Amino acid sequence: MATVNASRDEVRAMVTALFVTNAALDRARRQKKGASTLSLLQVVAATRGIRPSEIATAQDVHPSQVTRQVRELEHLGLVQITADAADGRSCRVTLTPAGSGELEALTEEGLNRFGRFVADWEPEEVRMLTSLLQKLEASKAAVAARQRPPSGRHWARPSA
Repeated sequence: MATVNASRDEVRAMVTALFVTNAALDRARRQKKGASTLSLLQVVAATRGIRPSEIATAQDVHPSQVTRQVRELEHLGLVQITADAADGRSCRVTLTPAGSGELEALTEEGLNRFGRFVADWEPEEVRMLTSLLQKLEASKAAVAARQRPPSGRHWARPSA
């Protein structure tokens, strides 16, 4: 195990706080209409012409949930669904101009909500939290890269 400067209790408190925050965000995304719509629109906006299966993977939900939500957003005119020329069994989802407008409106609503959460914080505290979360993500990526098994077939690798 790697040497840690923080105590085990400090790490436990951090993990608990992160899990509570993550669970609340995930619950909002799954249960609140605006949050789930925002989440789907963000995924669609990030990858023009994305397949529903890719949306499900990005959101870590069952594909049937994406299918229902995409159909609803298509009915509302927020996304456009077109046949996938490369795979006749699938389709591609893109934002419409109305979808881009809804994405912007929901993003503003979310920023306003989070702004209320930190309304009594000092600007430096907001910057510090941002910096620490970015540092945590970079650390997680570095550890994952070190722990990733070598690519390729194990039997084709040169032996040590």
